[in-house]
Parts: sequence; C-alpha cells; structure tokens
Amino acid sequence: MAIFITQGNYTQNAMKGMIDKPEDRAGAVANLMESVGAKLLQYFVTTGEYDFLVVSEGKNLTDLVAGLMIAGSTGGVANLKTVQALTTQEAEAAMKKAKSARAGFKPAGGAS
Repeated sequence: MAIFITQGNYTQNAMKGMIDKPEDRAGAVANLMESVGAKLLQYFVTTGEYDFLVVSEGKNLTDLVAGLMIAGSTGGVANLKTVQALTTQEAEAAMKKAKSARAGFKPAGGAS
C-alpha cells in the first residue's frame, strides 16, 4: 500500500460553515477515503500556507485522485496538493535499484 500526504485549504464558505456548526471533520474524510478504497491514517488542521494535512494509504494514486476529485468538487476545499511518501525501507530499495541501473544510463550531451 502506498502512503499519500495531501495538503489543502478550506474555502471561505467552509470556514463560515465550520464556525456556524463546529465539527470534527476526520470522520467525513475517513468515510470519503473508504469510499474510494483508501484509508485515512491522520487528519490535521494546520497553520501556515495550508489549512489541513491528510495522511492516507491506498493501493494506487488513481484511487486517491478519485477521492480528491470528490473533495474538490464540493466547494469546501481548494488548492489541494498531494505527494506520495516512501518509507525509509522503500527509499533504500529505490537507491539500490538506481545504483544497479546507473551503469546503463547515458546523460544528456553524451558525457559520462
């Protein structure tokens, strides 16, 4: 399973709604993730450039993008940014793969 980190902002209407009717949004986000075959691992309200950060797990990026499309189409969130995270073990495997494949790579301009 892949890990994804999504950051985004609440819209003005969402902020107004959350003030009018305070709620913990983690349940709604978890349900959305489950509906597309993913799993919510963590949901944070954050300060700074983004208003929230979601850590989720899924089989592939396609499933996660389906969830993001739903979230983005409702008018409650905007400016969504998602990155895939690797465990240190996955990163090490990528390093080893790169090391073995590097010998066959010819850089631009033909220099080696």
